[in-house]
Amino acid sequence: MKKRLTIFAKGNVDLHDSLHSCVIAGELRWNGINEVVRRSHPGTLARLKHETWTRSDALLQADGVVPPELAERSLSLGSYPLASQFSTALFNTDADVFVLSIMPDAATCLLKHRRSGFLFYPGETAGWNAEDRNWLKTDFESSPLMDVTSSLANLERIVDRIRSRSDAPILVYNLSPIVPGPIVHTLQGLGETFATRIRRFNLALADLSETTGISIIDVDEILARAGADRLKVDAMHLAPEAYRLIAEEVLRVMEDLGVFEFAHTPDYALA
Repeated sequence: MKKRLTIFAKGNVDLHDSLHSCVIAGELRWNGINEVVRRSHPGTLARLKHETWTRSDALLQADGVVPPELAERSLSLGSYPLASQFSTALFNTDADVFVLSIMPDAATCLLKHRRSGFLFYPGETAGWNAEDRNWLKTDFESSPLMDVTSSLANLERIVDRIRSRSDAPILVYNLSPIVPGPIVHTLQGLGETFATRIRRFNLALADLSETTGISIIDVDEILARAGADRLKVDAMHLAPEAYRLIAEEVLRVMEDLGVFEFAHTPDYALA
């Protein structure tokens, strides 16, 4: 009789393509966490609930209600629908394990509404009409990239909110700082490169793990061991094999934390 465990994943392409599926040019190249769960735990099914995530400050600000300034418009937002951007499901959903990522904080710039102050990620603006694009320019201002200190404080608050109602393990992906292209040998005059920024976020995440006990899915080490040049498509996207390796590490960590011991038999299977 099959058992089931629930994974709530709040994150972007790194979580989706490793845990749910990776589709390239319409072809399924990796079919997610259950590919590895079936091999090691043939009687267990992982049920994945995935939401995209814009950034930690927006997540903490969200109250589950889409601001009326956005609700009254029909906007094409691609992978970042309004329901996901303003969701509080991470803090209200029962799950056997929660999976997050530092990618949103490390990589995302948001817009801030000039009057109401809410944060917003305007995906796929190229498909918007002229009226909506003009509205975006007049009603919003840019919110700069998040600094590491603020991100660490926000992530700690997120961990605390999850743990206020759940004892389920919390896993957080870090990032690989390997960026395809020439290796930079001097940083003078460059400011903060994306690779340097990722390294700072990875170190901050290590500090958070030390203070809170969260588990890190060390994407950086996984790719370094297997060959980042071969497995990184660009700074953010990975080859299907990389997503398989990451899913295998998620499985190993869940096993180490005893997640599968608490997997339950669904009620419908007992009927």
